[in-house]
Amino acid sequence: MGSDSLSDKGSVDTLIDPVPANTLLVREMYQMLKDVALGTQVMTRIGRQTWDKVYASHFEVEVDGWRLSIYNDCDSLDYVETCIASDSRRWSFDSSQRFDTDPVELMST
Repeated sequence: MGSDSLSDKGSVDTLIDPVPANTLLVREMYQMLKDVALGTQVMTRIGRQTWDKVYASHFEVEVDGWRLSIYNDCDSLDYVETCIASDSRRWSFDSSQRFDTDPVELMST
């Protein structure tokens, strides 16, 4: 009769893919966007595009050294395309990712 202990099958840590050290976590971006919404952080537009000219396209903003590319879909924030934190960690949108992997989605929950 075989044993079902974790030591026989490997530890839980080996079953979960580790997060690379240079990966920016969605929760961190969510917190930064929440701070902007609460007025404790300031978001600044990068570039010359006005809100009217980005009716359905990407626009870039900066928050405390973080750079974000956000998609505006007909005057509605749709998703974060990319984010680079002030320490150079990065995150990029992937439509195949599961629900709750985009910080804009988390803002609406």
